Amino acid sequence: MTDDTTDDTPRDPRARVPEHELASVRYIVDDVAASVAFYCDRLGFTVATNFPPAFADVTRGHLRLLLSGPASSGARALPDGRQPVAGGWNRIHLVVDDLGAEVARLTADGVSFRSEIISGPGGQQVVVDDPSGNPVELFQPATRH
Repeated sequence: MTDDTTDDTPRDPRARVPEHELASVRYIVDDVAASVAFYCDRLGFTVATNFPPAFADVTRGHLRLLLSGPASSGARALPDGRQPVAGGWNRIHLVVDDLGAEVARLTADGVSFRSEIISGPGGQQVVVDDPSGNPVELFQPATRH
């Protein structure tokens, strides 16, 4: 695997998925480089653009994740003075084939989990934290009989 985390050459994710079909989500992050490495190396995203330390965007399928560091326009204070920060509970939801295997792999990589695997009628889920404390839900749908 090549390391795209320091390459400032823009890559166009829309070459594979038309722009109007991408869902974009912005995460405020503490460290753009660490976030790019986490999403690409651990969760299978691909770098679209990378302008550390301010901003990068990564894609996985039809999801474009905007990673806005402290120097980005997306992290600037709001007119009422509130400052966007990482964390919270809203999250992206990634479907996986084998949740147990993903949990084992990520545990071996030292990834922080917010929960144990939780089972429900629709399947199983677990929530992990990215390097800035933003939650990512990994979900394995229940098998239909």
